Amino acid sequence: IEARATVKVIAAQLGRDFTAWQEKQVQTWLDQKGPAVSDVLALTLGDGPVWLLRFGHESERADVSADPLEKSVFARARDTAGLVFQGARTAKIEDLVLDFSFASKEELQGFLVGLEVASYSFAETMGFKSQASRPKLRLIPSVEIEQESATSLVKESARLGIAMNIARHLVNLPGGTLNPESYAEFARELMKGVAGVKVDVWDERRLKTENMNLLLAVGGAASVAPRLVHISYRPKVRGVEKRPVALVGKGVTFDSGGLDIKPSSAMRLMKKDMGGSAAVLALQWWAASSKLPLALDSYLSLAENAVASASFRPGDIVKSRSGLAIEIHNTDAEGRLVLADAMDVAVKRKASEAPACLIDLATLTGAIKVGLGSEIAGLFTNSDDLAREIFDAGLERGDLSWRMPLFQPYKTSLRSPFADHVNASDGFGGAITAALFLELFAKNAEGRAVPWAHLDIYAWKDAANGAWTEPGGSGQGVLAISEVLSRMALGHRS
Repeated sequence: IEARATVKVIAAQLGRDFTAWQEKQVQTWLDQKGPAVSDVLALTLGDGPVWLLRFGHESERADVSADPLEKSVFARARDTAGLVFQGARTAKIEDLVLDFSFASKEELQGFLVGLEVASYSFAETMGFKSQASRPKLRLIPSVEIEQESATSLVKESARLGIAMNIARHLVNLPGGTLNPESYAEFARELMKGVAGVKVDVWDERRLKTENMNLLLAVGGAASVAPRLVHISYRPKVRGVEKRPVALVGKGVTFDSGGLDIKPSSAMRLMKKDMGGSAAVLALQWWAASSKLPLALDSYLSLAENAVASASFRPGDIVKSRSGLAIEIHNTDAEGRLVLADAMDVAVKRKASEAPACLIDLATLTGAIKVGLGSEIAGLFTNSDDLAREIFDAGLERGDLSWRMPLFQPYKTSLRSPFADHVNASDGFGGAITAALFLELFAKNAEGRAVPWAHLDIYAWKDAANGAWTEPGGSGQGVLAISEVLSRMALGHRS
């Protein structure tokens, strides 16, 4: 709906008559101001339901500072799509007309991505119940968006939504179903036949040859050995950034905590401890399927942290692939260990294969959730440029992050009298010390720091809201980093 629309204009646009009560509803909705006002008004007319949408009613109070994380137009349109999808499903709509005559590209794309996300159902994808019918869509774009551009936008939006749903589905799979071996096979099958993509899976023997002892230690007690999955994408044409970008994802398929075992309440959702790797795999699929003109190397570091006689122990000293000796202070601080060896592989690539930057995604600490909640990722980075890119991209796409300090004095808590470092420390600042540990492994073969960013994510929705029509995996990180990668390829920087 246009910002200056009236009840009569809306009725004429719809070609429908409102009752007096409905006219009052619409007028009240149009007159409301402020960010708390609903973006959607649902009406039931004689021949079916109608949803009126608007996204132009931010707070007009000059004495109030703007919220730096205020919901973007894209995010508002995305989440509104969830309400419309649920309403259409309840009403058993067969044909749904999307009249976006007055909408911007951002509003239309956000809504289309939201429809894709809203349509995902874990039970349906696992075959536990028949799929609910989905309405046929007819899109009326604005005159500024030509038909060819609209078709392209629909496909682009679908790929983004599907990528999010891939990540969500992987996180939703039980730990007894998704183990390092089956996960690696899923990645291979997902990328099979995609142009420009090569998948290389390192099994236990290869991991030993490569001295990936931290990854092997974490997964040593499980019945299925760890894996490292390296997926490379090399497009025929590259954009502004000529060097590849490296993504590393934590893939702990289930985390018992090891010998420092978690309480049952903390273990309940630990099938989601591979959420970072799920986002990375989804991003790799999206980039290659979109023919993104940017070379990309993705690393999924996969292990199950189990309890058995072969479990690694507090006090053990393990030599990492980088050569640093790590004393195990806590076996439940395992995510940084599987990341460390994979990061070393990524940053030690030679010559033209050396990454322009490295971004890791991980469900790493509970401490970051205490500080930022479940919707905002903790962003740690040694690069101001990367910090700006990731924050701005996340804000635009409604996939939020907040920069946290790499406060170097806290690194003293990682000292060990028996090794180079311990893997964790007790006390406050747990998300910071975890990031400081990872920073040790963001150095190339010459010992120089590589531009690196770490996203500490939750990867889960505790309840349905917005475009997420059911709780479970959230796909956190996919929208933000896909936007970052697009900007790197096209040279459109924040």
